[in-house]
Amino acid sequence: MDLAGYGLTLVRVLVVNAGSSSLKLRLLDQHDTVLHTADIPAGAGGFDLERLDAVLKDWGDPDGVAHRVVHGGTSFTSAVRIDAAVRRELEELTDLAPLHQPKSLSALDAVTGRLPDVVAVACFDTGFHTSIPDAAATYPVPKQWRERYGVRRYGFHGLSHAYASRHAGTLLDRPVEGLRMVVCHLGAGASLTAVVDGCSVDTTMGFTPLEGVVMATRSGTVDPGLVLWLVEHAQLAPREVADALVHHSGLTALAGTGDMRAVEAAARGGDPDALLALDVHTHRLVGGIAAMSAAASGLDVLVFTGGVGENSAKVRQLAADRLGFLGVGVDPRRNADVSGDADVTVPGATVRTLVVAAREDIQMARETRELLTGQP
Repeated sequence: MDLAGYGLTLVRVLVVNAGSSSLKLRLLDQHDTVLHTADIPAGAGGFDLERLDAVLKDWGDPDGVAHRVVHGGTSFTSAVRIDAAVRRELEELTDLAPLHQPKSLSALDAVTGRLPDVVAVACFDTGFHTSIPDAAATYPVPKQWRERYGVRRYGFHGLSHAYASRHAGTLLDRPVEGLRMVVCHLGAGASLTAVVDGCSVDTTMGFTPLEGVVMATRSGTVDPGLVLWLVEHAQLAPREVADALVHHSGLTALAGTGDMRAVEAAARGGDPDALLALDVHTHRLVGGIAAMSAAASGLDVLVFTGGVGENSAKVRQLAADRLGFLGVGVDPRRNADVSGDADVTVPGATVRTLVVAAREDIQMARETRELLTGQP
């Protein structure tokens, strides 16, 4: 598909990201410079549409709109232009992402209703992980589950992982081809991805965003037998267990807060719960990095991104201290003084350790331009 059919010269892309508390809007030009930014509050009745109207009127029409969609299932493996049929398919995937998909669709409808003549594109958090081989994507569960219900490992945070891995190559002035990376997207949600030659080959999140490392309120991986035991023997309702694992576990369950800054502050004061939370978080993080390194058949570059990955020198240092056997080491001075993108590798380490500022907006704008122009 090219732009000739639209009569457009795609330059300005409006990036739309629907979160739990706001609708994040970013307008990027052809150089990926952010021209405008706005966060539209969301309440019980949905987004503040009057505020949305005012913002879009003030900014003027973009040339294309990029919508972040968490789940593309097996149908959507890359960015796609949104039409009525695609909109229906996205809604049919709601059961796979009940917390996120409705917000994305609500944002899509709200923005499209105000920009009906602007091409809208869906960019998927699952898309980057469609390159994962069957050995990594397949759960050893009954075939009927896999075929009838689509049970497999999908992976998430793909837009962040895609941008961070590509940008890491830019920072190193090396093509991503030939590089074995582990990208750590650490924030309220967290996942790790093994990236080889620029492609995802394994990741820690699976059928849902609950699997993997410890997160702010999500448990990460637990024994499925535990869930069955709680339902059968503790007489907890499945919905009650799900709510606890998604909203009341992780750092929140261990330290009383999901904010890593508060956990670190409490740990410095000797709080035993905070110290345990840091130990559990580090244990799971290091184990995940080692597993992703094995999936990549080695490690050349370790990347930290996301709110915690970018801002917590403590988390990076604790992980690096345990990963020396892989060739990882961070320079304490560099690691403590990070602002934006940075190389924090200690001299002599065989693995380069980078901090990359998360920019899903750039990844989405680029995917939109590539889809509609056919040019990378």
